[in-house]
Amino acid sequence: MSNSAKNKRKHIIDNSEDLKDKITESIDDFKLRAELLVANLKEGGDDGYDHSTSTAGEKGLKSGKVSELTVIAPLKEGGAERLRKVLEIAGGNLEGATRVGTLHDLRFVFLDDDTRVLFCTAYDGDWDPYIDDFATKIPELMDILFGSVKGWPGIKDPSVKQFILDHQITAAGWYVGVPHLTIQDIRRQDRIVKGINKALDEAQS
Repeated sequence: MSNSAKNKRKHIIDNSEDLKDKITESIDDFKLRAELLVANLKEGGDDGYDHSTSTAGEKGLKSGKVSELTVIAPLKEGGAERLRKVLEIAGGNLEGATRVGTLHDLRFVFLDDDTRVLFCTAYDGDWDPYIDDFATKIPELMDILFGSVKGWPGIKDPSVKQFILDHQITAAGWYVGVPHLTIQDIRRQDRIVKGINKALDEAQS
């Protein structure tokens, strides 16, 4: 068999294998889509909300009005011990964060034998104004909390946004139960419900 014929045969075989792989991938993809559809039909429910996601900025996902921020960063030598002490002194109460009016929740988790820290928050709106709020409304609290992170430039340093982006990981999945309500909406509705309940209690007494 000539080299030309051999090359042609090899090309046909390679193309066949490539086509086979693509078909297999398509079938696997179809199976996953079908399984997810069935699971949603059996276990899911239509609450009338749009739970689709979009981007919150350069990184992070957004569902409705609520966005996520997930950061994993290395800690300084002894940083985990210091941060634990800070959180212990706070007694789990970081109420200063209330000044950031768009913040739903935040959490710290120590990873890899206390060498890294996971920081996650849920917040309203887009990434840039959220980070600006940290810098203008709770700068001292931010620097106390993140002073244990290796390379932390300080929340007011011009390079801080890039530092955060360098350590931020966009969530692979993001679900918000009530995506159209901001934290201010939730608080306002809570006050309304409390007011109604108080009026009902007084009317019955």
